[in-house]
Amino acid sequence: QVQLVESGGGLVQAGGSLRLSCTASGSFFSMPTMGWYRQAPGKQRDLVADISTGGSTNYADSVKGRFTISRDNAKKTVYLLMNSLKPEDTAVYFCNSKIARSLSSSTIDYWGQGTQVVVSS
Repeated sequence: QVQLVESGGGLVQAGGSLRLSCTASGSFFSMPTMGWYRQAPGKQRDLVADISTGGSTNYADSVKGRFTISRDNAKKTVYLLMNSLKPEDTAVYFCNSKIARSLSSSTIDYWGQGTQVVVSS
């Protein structure tokens, strides 16, 4: 059973920083993409950033220059360093991994339980 466990959310003042971590456990063949999504109250879940096994990254325009995504493939862990946080960054942040269970299978989306980030003004 594949599981994603997140940590690192919390309350921070505007302009501050937080680092989120997400570690995958269980048996699988590959994890080509890991990323972070966020969902504010009453809004849809949107991509914040993702990263490939080779290190290619993709960011939402709203976080470019402030957030940095990275991953440690050996540890099956993805990180999100969030700097210069703004009140509009307040949301539940979800870890996402696209995982292939075997060489011949297509990837499936797995999600973490979510971690709350609150940025006060």
